[in-house]
Amino acid sequence: MEKRVTFKGIWLPLLLILPQMLVTAVFFFYPAGQAIWQSLFIPDPFGLSMKYVGLGNFEYLLSNSYYRASFITTAVFSILVTVVSMGIALYLAVLADRLIKGSGVYRTLLIWPYAVAPAVAGVLWLFMFNTRVGVVTWYLGVLGYDWNHVLNGGEAMGLVVVASAWGRISYNFLFFLAGLQAIPKSVIEAAAIDGARFWTRFRTIVWPLLSPTTFFLLVVNIVYAFFETFGVIHTITSGGPQQSTTILVYKVYSDGFVGQDLGSSAAQSVILLFIVGLLTVVQFKFIERRVHY
Repeated sequence: MEKRVTFKGIWLPLLLILPQMLVTAVFFFYPAGQAIWQSLFIPDPFGLSMKYVGLGNFEYLLSNSYYRASFITTAVFSILVTVVSMGIALYLAVLADRLIKGSGVYRTLLIWPYAVAPAVAGVLWLFMFNTRVGVVTWYLGVLGYDWNHVLNGGEAMGLVVVASAWGRISYNFLFFLAGLQAIPKSVIEAAAIDGARFWTRFRTIVWPLLSPTTFFLLVVNIVYAFFETFGVIHTITSGGPQQSTTILVYKVYSDGFVGQDLGSSAAQSVILLFIVGLLTVVQFKFIERRVHY
């Protein structure tokens, strides 16, 4: 018989969930409400007065070519970071799952990068690819390639993608490895006895059973690419060159804190919130149907 925990009154459960409700209200609902409110106004740089413009900030953003370009930049950046970090993590997890000797050391070394903050990771990669004293830049020069991410937008995008994905590989690796170890070995051994090769077993058995983990990591990595890569971009390129690495979350910062256009920055925050919400709905409404739990 299933045992259920019940409360005699309503005050105790309300008291238990009160801290979480306060945190959600203070750190989510209040900032979101402030962003929606400020997006309807144009304040002066000193914050002494505000002029009501309604949807004027949104109309200006949607007609701005630089802002529309940041949508494409964000889409390319998010897809690349997600594919690179999840692809490499899955490959390393498969190797770790098959590894017998030295597996503990191997897993520990792969987990270490997750402890590095995004801004610190950006500084590390910036030192390695520095156009003057970078080690990797020097080796590329020996091979005859002139690396300069300060002037080349494609190289700058590649550098921030690699730096962002590097810090995320460890997180994805842990979940993929846990998912691989949860698959019954008897099923894989039975397929091997029937003559199925490694890639056949992976495609027909392992990959379908990993679909819940893959779907979870897909959602988490897209949100990470949208919001948590600010430190990497700020330390490496600051959105340049010529805004080639300016994603939506960085444009919110550059327009609001650098350009002092608080109304436009608030409107961008609202649009970004709407986009992430829409992506989440699409993922759970359509993509989740292909997930087999």
